[in-house]
Amino acid sequence: MTEDVLEANEYIVRTFPVGPLQCNCTVIGDPVSKKALVVDPGGNAEVILALLAELELKVVAIIHTHAHLDHILAAGEIKSATGAPIYLHEGDMFLWSGIEAQCKMFGVPNTSLPDPDHYLNDDHDLGCCGGVAIHTPGHTPGSTSFWFEESKTLIAGDTLFRAGIGRTDLPGGNQQQIISSIRERIYSLDENATVITGHGPSTTIMSEKQSNMFVRA
Repeated sequence: MTEDVLEANEYIVRTFPVGPLQCNCTVIGDPVSKKALVVDPGGNAEVILALLAELELKVVAIIHTHAHLDHILAAGEIKSATGAPIYLHEGDMFLWSGIEAQCKMFGVPNTSLPDPDHYLNDDHDLGCCGGVAIHTPGHTPGSTSFWFEESKTLIAGDTLFRAGIGRTDLPGGNQQQIISSIRERIYSLDENATVITGHGPSTTIMSEKQSNMFVRA
């Protein structure tokens, strides 16, 4: 397993690929309070839970950048094991509720998911590690990024990639929305911030503003 390890402003940030489509799952935790967030548990629940145990972290929320199957498949297992509530933007409930159809489309064994416990809103305080949710629609209607100012870390899901942006040709996608989300919300953040993407390597806001051929500043 390839794992990126970032120790920024004392918070623990671990990102590693999980599930059938190798979505980047992130665990961000406070080593003092031992509170942690699990972001986009798209599979391999046992790997996620083993890391939490190793770091002696208690999950206070399971949060999702969006509800495509590769970002949500292990949400139920993580909730069952930890008791932590599930958060999702309401705009993606049509995808969450359609998990069976998504699994069939991609040839993935069907997974039953509990309903989210809470809906994410723009500027939603995540209650851990100084995190806040930023609604960044375009890849999906409910796509949400998670900004950790103290750590200068943005978890962007499938909205922004290194030298790329998320697809907008799937149900609910909107190209103008994703461009607006990146320019107006993501590019307004600290240029030196690390961007953890939904798949593949991380990047920085500065790098994407200067060289992303799809959306430049």
